[in-house]
Amino acid sequence: MDSTRRRRPTADATADAAGDQGVADEDAELFWERHYRTRRTWGAHVNPLLAETAAPLRPGAALDLGCGAGGDAIWLAQRGWHVTAVDISTTAVERVRERARDLGVADRVATEQHDLARSFPAGQFDLVSAQYFHTPFPLLRSRVLRTAARALHPGGLLLIVDHGSTAPWSWNQDPDTHYPTPTEIAAELDLDPAHWSVLRADMPRRQATGPAGETATVIDNILLVQRTAA
Repeated sequence: MDSTRRRRPTADATADAAGDQGVADEDAELFWERHYRTRRTWGAHVNPLLAETAAPLRPGAALDLGCGAGGDAIWLAQRGWHVTAVDISTTAVERVRERARDLGVADRVATEQHDLARSFPAGQFDLVSAQYFHTPFPLLRSRVLRTAARALHPGGLLLIVDHGSTAPWSWNQDPDTHYPTPTEIAAELDLDPAHWSVLRADMPRRQATGPAGETATVIDNILLVQRTAA
């Protein structure tokens, strides 16, 4: 997701029963649909760690998980990537499609509405980007990210960028929030080292800008995984 979408960091969670899960899934879709319907501006920028990772790569097929306002998907398409941009919000994917058309890259951006707790886009990819892929709703996040890793072509990259600290403008100001480290995230994914290699696992600091223009130093937790064999 792009940097304008700050979701609450949560661990993997499931509802107590199938009926509860159905309610949780519905609430999640309604929540994010309401969020994007009321959004006034759509001038999203690319997340800097995605740009840093993808800039030296040869363009191919990319998947943007939780595309939101579409800053990452549009940036990749403008550099020759063919991007599948997915989000739980129908409004989000429709507006990303419109923005891609307005910017002349509609032929390189395919948008799909997915509740990733239930469905995952088809295809194989050279790059899968999961930027701040958090939600306050129940989601087996590690299962989604394992599916993403398996959707890579040999040599393809899975880039996971998570919050590593609480910004002053974050929705969740709970001082007891635990932000999983890259090592913990890799352990949760439990990928076979014979088929996937960790290329980067670190926690850099950067200056970030909030929605009202305020700035703060934040930490990003980065995990970059490469599929080495089919």
